Amino acid sequence: MKTELIIRSNSSDIDFALLRDGKLIELNKETNDNKFSVGDIFLAKVGKVLSGLNAAFVNVGYPKDGFLHYHDLGAQVNSLNTFLKKVSTGNYKEFTLKNFRFENDIDKNGSINDVIKTGQNLLVQIVKEPISTKGPRLSSELSIAGRYLVLVPFSNRVSVSQKIEDSKEKERLKRLAQSIKPKGFGVILRTVAEGKKVAELDRDLQNSLERWKSMCKSITNKNTPTKILSELNRASSILRDVMNDSFTNIVTNDETLYVEIKEYLQEINPEKEKIVKLHDSSTPIFEKYGIERQIKTSFGKTTSMSKGAYLVIEHTEALHVIDVNSGNRSNKANSQEDTALEVNLIAAKEIARQLQLRDMGGIIVVDFIDMQSAENRQKLYQCLKDEMSYDRTKHKILPPSKFGLVQITRQRVRPELEIKTREPNPNKNGEVEAPIVLIDKIEADLEKLISSGKDLKDITINAHPFIASYLKQGVTSIRFRWFLKYKKWIRVLPRDAYQYLQFKFEYKKSK
Repeated sequence: MKTELIIRSNSSDIDFALLRDGKLIELNKETNDNKFSVGDIFLAKVGKVLSGLNAAFVNVGYPKDGFLHYHDLGAQVNSLNTFLKKVSTGNYKEFTLKNFRFENDIDKNGSINDVIKTGQNLLVQIVKEPISTKGPRLSSELSIAGRYLVLVPFSNRVSVSQKIEDSKEKERLKRLAQSIKPKGFGVILRTVAEGKKVAELDRDLQNSLERWKSMCKSITNKNTPTKILSELNRASSILRDVMNDSFTNIVTNDETLYVEIKEYLQEINPEKEKIVKLHDSSTPIFEKYGIERQIKTSFGKTTSMSKGAYLVIEHTEALHVIDVNSGNRSNKANSQEDTALEVNLIAAKEIARQLQLRDMGGIIVVDFIDMQSAENRQKLYQCLKDEMSYDRTKHKILPPSKFGLVQITRQRVRPELEIKTREPNPNKNGEVEAPIVLIDKIEADLEKLISSGKDLKDITINAHPFIASYLKQGVTSIRFRWFLKYKKWIRVLPRDAYQYLQFKFEYKKSK
């Protein structure tokens, strides 16, 4: 498995495409005007305190106040408030918490009225970006994420990522963390810390500690609300979170970004510095790596899969619904049950990719094709769990219900990524799917036809003139690619009477 990160920069924003074995699995956008990213820490002012919700609305500078629930205050919020008062005066310089006197933990079933008051200043961290009409979700349990560990001020806890399953490795990491952990700080070991030596962990911890000290220095005499610590830019945070040995390529078209990434990799993984490349071709970077095509074919309401199967993805206010369809593909399986299992396993892989690619959160209900065998339902459930294991976002999957439905919950921390894939209809008013989406449908039907086992000759595709031209354009056209793949020359005939999305196959049997 090889992983590539392709970064496209322009004047207003930066797009990040993560490819696994050439297939687009994650797409992120960083805009210059996004001032409320997950991980940012603000010096904010408490607005309304609502005892009925046991929560408060906090002004962080967004048009809608952020939401802070009592359970997100953190057990040591009283210590945090005392520390903030001391640091705000400018006279307190002991940012390492060595000699800081901690307050008692708050009652986990207490009332927010007993802890914070309207108008007081408070340190909060963004845990969920503003979505739709809602302001950001906040927490006062601060954390500073590094490459191998997360530093948690006002805590003494040491914990290890649940994704590290080896109990001996967990104990080793805990011992190392206890030996380097400064007083007054907790540490969470991340998955990538597995197998690392104490020197690497300590270097990462010291970097996070320096960020904490720098943040504390900036608090003095600051007005509220104001951002006092920014999360790393998206390029650095993606590399920090997902960088591993499978990375083979990091390509960007921006020279400044190219230098920044090389410098960051020099810090966290010097051996990988050589895989960073600057794109200087006349071909746009997303075109060169086939990303534009994958975007257009992956973000529509209908998503095509191999062997003619497809997904229909619907969005509602409350949840997302995904319907799995076998399509009109030829059936080489022995029975309907085998066909259902084959299509469902293909769909499970594509659904795991779609959830990560679109960053779909909340409740997702998947209507797989019904299967009678309990063993087959278990195979499907295990396949979906294995494919979702690559997803860094917290999620939970329930086994198939008696109705054949699979329910998934996935943490929503950013707005869902939506990309328009429909284009103006050249024949009349309204919109139609982009040509690239239609080409995928034509290719799926062509593969079904050729793999049907019939000995066919003189295969002709009749299509709208625009689509016919698209299939034939260029020396290495789509039609020429079909010739190399199927060893058959496919005739393409333009039909003026055809509508934009209409196409038809004609062929003769050899016998």
